[in-house]
Amino acid sequence: MMRPINLFFQVTVKFLFIIHLFSSGLVYAEAKQTINIAYLTQERKVPPPLSNLDAFIPNKGVLGSELAVADNNTTGQFTGQQFVLKKFIVPLDGNVVDAFNKEIDDQYPYVVVNLPAELTNKIADLPAAKQKLLFDAATIDDALRNEQCRNNVLHLLPSRAMRADALAQYMMKKRWNKWFLVVGATDEDRLFADAIRRAAKRFGMKIVEEKAWEHTYDARRTAQSDVAVFTQVDDYDVLVVADEQGQFGEYLEYRTWSARPVIGTQGLVATAWHRTHEQWGAVQIQNRFKDQAGRWMEEQDYGAYLAVRAIGEAATRTKSNDIKLLKDYIFSDAFALQGYKGNPLSFRSWDGQLRQPVLLAAPRSLVAVAPIDGFLHPKTELDTLGYDQPESTCKWSK
Repeated sequence: MMRPINLFFQVTVKFLFIIHLFSSGLVYAEAKQTINIAYLTQERKVPPPLSNLDAFIPNKGVLGSELAVADNNTTGQFTGQQFVLKKFIVPLDGNVVDAFNKEIDDQYPYVVVNLPAELTNKIADLPAAKQKLLFDAATIDDALRNEQCRNNVLHLLPSRAMRADALAQYMMKKRWNKWFLVVGATDEDRLFADAIRRAAKRFGMKIVEEKAWEHTYDARRTAQSDVAVFTQVDDYDVLVVADEQGQFGEYLEYRTWSARPVIGTQGLVATAWHRTHEQWGAVQIQNRFKDQAGRWMEEQDYGAYLAVRAIGEAATRTKSNDIKLLKDYIFSDAFALQGYKGNPLSFRSWDGQLRQPVLLAAPRSLVAVAPIDGFLHPKTELDTLGYDQPESTCKWSK
């Protein structure tokens, strides 16, 4: 009669002891696998106001990365992984290179970079960056995807060539083949104009006239007189404007000598993301971002979001935080990233560019999504946008 009582007593004591261990913190769940991500940017100088309609946004990018790391950790609850995002925001008068060397050490193998092109490559060339994977969430320079490419940098936003090709495909569909190109005075304007010329040649468009904008940039004062005179040229189907800073392009519409649509950096624009985009689940992320940020998602926010999500997707699929395993998976055919634009997104193995659809948007309407139906490619229609592998001058291997 005593044995059952003793057995019951022993089991009860062991049960209470286990409860005590858990309550006192002496027994731990299996440790989560940690993936550390750094976000590096520099404060931007407030530009001269060109319009009261568009307020300066100082924090483009960082809020997209925060939304993405939250999404990663939602999945991480089931995979035993934890994604940690550390933000490094260098002051306007600070040194980005010094900040990288001092703050972003071996603890952060993955770095989301929101910097201008020259600083992006300067960071990529540092000895401390050679064993890291940098995610360029801001630049659109074709040179960084070609002769100036780096094998430790992936590019999230569409390049200028991809944007120009997207516009050209739609113009070809509309049979608006004769272009009048107007180019601003900045280096960025000239680079976009180069991409437009390339796209015109690639898709059989004809640039019937090209002019540099040389009038005053107080376009509101001169719009009614200067624009009409400036645009008295031979017949054309569409006016293509290269004005990335928005110094004059907005004042060309409805003021040209001939009634023609405006495309390029104003009018119908090619972009990675736009507030009018609502298809393929985009409404959901648009609303989530707006609830968090109190504003619409911008391109840099989208680029940073994709960067962190790409890390999360690779870590989830490989069940690892090892940079070599993640990089190999990112460049494999198995990698597919949801970008809320219909097609799964993936990285080009020859230049690190994220292949993706490009939105063609008017200020308050999404007009089309490129690649346009009918433009074919042996691997993926997404590679009809920008530099395909035979055209690339990038000389690195993954």
